[in-house]
Amino acid sequence: MRVLEWRAGVAADVAIGAVSAAVLAFYCYRIGASWGGAYWVPGCAAGAAVCALALVRRRDRLWTAVAGLGVAAAAVVAARVAHLPAEPGPGVTFGLSVLVGSAVRALAPRPACAVAGGGLVVVAAALAVGSQPAVGTMSAAGWAGAVVAGLWPRLLAGRRRAVEERVRRGERMELARELHDVVAHHVTCVVLQAQTARLLAHKQPERLETSLADIEAAGSDALAATRRVVGLLRDPARGLPSLDGLDELVRRFGGHGPAVRLRLPEGEDTSLWPPEVATTVYRIVQESLTNVSRHAPQARSVTVTVTRARSSVTVEVADDAPPAPARRLRRAGHGGYGLVGMRERVEALGGTLRAGPRPGTGWSVVATLPVPAREQP
Repeated sequence: MRVLEWRAGVAADVAIGAVSAAVLAFYCYRIGASWGGAYWVPGCAAGAAVCALALVRRRDRLWTAVAGLGVAAAAVVAARVAHLPAEPGPGVTFGLSVLVGSAVRALAPRPACAVAGGGLVVVAAALAVGSQPAVGTMSAAGWAGAVVAGLWPRLLAGRRRAVEERVRRGERMELARELHDVVAHHVTCVVLQAQTARLLAHKQPERLETSLADIEAAGSDALAATRRVVGLLRDPARGLPSLDGLDELVRRFGGHGPAVRLRLPEGEDTSLWPPEVATTVYRIVQESLTNVSRHAPQARSVTVTVTRARSSVTVEVADDAPPAPARRLRRAGHGGYGLVGMRERVEALGGTLRAGPRPGTGWSVVATLPVPAREQP
C-alpha cells in the first residue's frame, strides 16, 4: 500500500506541475497581449513561487502554506501600489488552492483553520483593494474549492477512524466474551489435577510432588491465557469455536463459492492447543473466506493452510483471483473492516498478520500466533 500511495503522490505532483506550467503560460500570454511590455513578469514570478511551494508542500504543510499566503498577500499589495495587473492571478490562485486544500486535509484542526482563514483574508484583501470582478470571483472560487477539497477527505478519514475504533472495540469485546470459556478450560484442568493429587496423597504419596507441580503449571497456564485474552466477562451460554469446526466451515463455503482445500498439521492433536489460539485461527479462516466471497468472486480455488512450529502456529488463506486494482484497495481495508478486527485479535495474542496480493495472481492472509512453551502439546 505504501508503494501505491507513493505512486499516487508522484502522479499528483506531476499533474500539479503540468497544470501550474499551463496556467502560468496562459497568464503570461494574456497579460502580454492586453498590457504589453513586461507587465506579466511580477505576476508570473509570484505565481511560480506559490506553485513551487505547492510542489514541496509535503515537507512542511503548515509553513509552505504560510509562505504561499505571504507571497499572495504581497502580490495583492504590490499590484495595487505599483498599478500592475490585479492579483492574485491564476498562478497564485491555483498554487494557493493546492496549499490551502493540503493544509486543511492534513494538519491538526487549529493550524488547518488558521491556514483556511488566511486564505479567506487574501481573498477579502483582493476584493477590498478593488480588483477586477473576475479576479475576485476566481480567488473566492479557488479558496472555496480548496476548503471543500480538504474537508471532504478529512471528514471521510475521521469517519473511517471512528468506524475502525468501533471495529477494534467490538473485537476486544468478542475476545472478552471468550474469556469465560478460556478460563473455564484452564480452571477445569486445575480442578482435575487437584482431585488427582488428593487421591495420590492417600494411595501414592511419592507421586504427590509431581502432581502438585502439574497443578502449579496448569495455574500458570490459566493466568497466562487470561492475560492474553483480555478484559471483561461474557454470557457463558455461547460456544467457543475451535479447529474441529474448520471442516464444516470449509464445507459450507465450498457450497456457494470456489473450491477450498484445507491443510492441517499431520499427526497433530489440535484439541491440545490453547483455546484462544485455536479460536483465533478459526476466526481468521472465517473472515478470510468471507472476504474472498465478497471481493474475489472470480477466484476458482482457495487454500487454507495451518502449520505448527515449535513455538508458533501459522495460518494462511490464499486464493487465485486475478489481479484488479479496485478490488485490491477494497480487500486492503478501504472498503471493509474485516482486517482491522483480525489484526486486533492477532496482536492481542502477541502475533502478527500480513495481508496483500500474491506474486502473479491471488491474495493471501497470513497470521502467526505464538504458543507459550508451557502450553505446547
